[in-house]
Amino acid sequence: MELKKIQEAGLEEKKILLRVDFNVAVEKGKVKEKFKIEAAKKTLNYLLEKKCKIAVVSHFGRPEGKINPEFSLQQIKNDIQETLGIKVFFVKDCLSEEIKNELDVLGENEILLLENVRFYPGEETNDAAFAQKLISNFEIFINDAFSVCHRDQASVTNVAKIVPSYAGLWLQKEIEEMEKIKNNFERPAVAIIGGAKIETKLPVIKFFEEKYDKILVGGKIANEALDQNLQFSEKVILPIDFIDERLDIGPETLEKFKNIIREAKTIVWNGPLGKFEEEKYAFSTNEILKEILGSQAYVVVGGGETIEVLEKNEAIDKINFVSTGGGAMLEYLSGNKMPGIDALKS
Repeated sequence: MELKKIQEAGLEEKKILLRVDFNVAVEKGKVKEKFKIEAAKKTLNYLLEKKCKIAVVSHFGRPEGKINPEFSLQQIKNDIQETLGIKVFFVKDCLSEEIKNELDVLGENEILLLENVRFYPGEETNDAAFAQKLISNFEIFINDAFSVCHRDQASVTNVAKIVPSYAGLWLQKEIEEMEKIKNNFERPAVAIIGGAKIETKLPVIKFFEEKYDKILVGGKIANEALDQNLQFSEKVILPIDFIDERLDIGPETLEKFKNIIREAKTIVWNGPLGKFEEEKYAFSTNEILKEILGSQAYVVVGGGETIEVLEKNEAIDKINFVSTGGGAMLEYLSGNKMPGIDALKS
């Protein structure tokens, strides 16, 4: 089955619902990580050149199907506008007939930003009636949010059944890069897996264990693996020393990891190696980043916390590819179903 792409669609002057992922960290009213917003830029520019009338829809936080001003996308409208370099008009819901009128009066280089789609319980329950209302003002649906493609939710999969639907440019790039690190990589190939939730990381560790040469494991998942006495092949390198209460990997482990990274031709990194939110325990993560940036390897990085590390160190542009997907990246590489991608196949 072939992925339906926007390059193959007749889009001129169409009314488009564009699914993006603007679920970003906010601190004191300002967006901390703009990378996810920037990821939508190419597709938006492509559509604007076709004189499309566009509304973007996204989730933001976990409002649990209820209206909650704390999770309103209105608070980041100005950041979105500044990052994208286009005029953004906020609409306080996702379903009203007024959206159609707002689309009609959009000018050149202007888009609508709809309110948080998770204010509606029908989004996460994948309610068909909700999906019908959500898409009713539009002629075409485009998904450019790889990071939600492992979710079977109304704004990801159900709307794609109702109108012609296509993959945006960023989503296409994400799939291309995931396929590359799955099937078309250079050796030695090294995966660095950190962060928390061993149950979500185990399948991807197993995937890399089968395909890659070394898997370097840090962060909370390393502690969990040791505590649970999990057994891996010799390819999987767990820490041999720690800092304080195992809040960061220790100097011997760090040096061992660095030596392996220096030889790598392919590196995939998902998750920090310590409790990086505290500067004291961000040391190894920052050192690993320096080693990666100095390597000759092809590097793919994913996961919200890892992207935060890159942004803090102004390193986004120094990585070959940065994925917007944390959970989605893990699911894709683990070989699990990706409903959002399947919905766009002909």
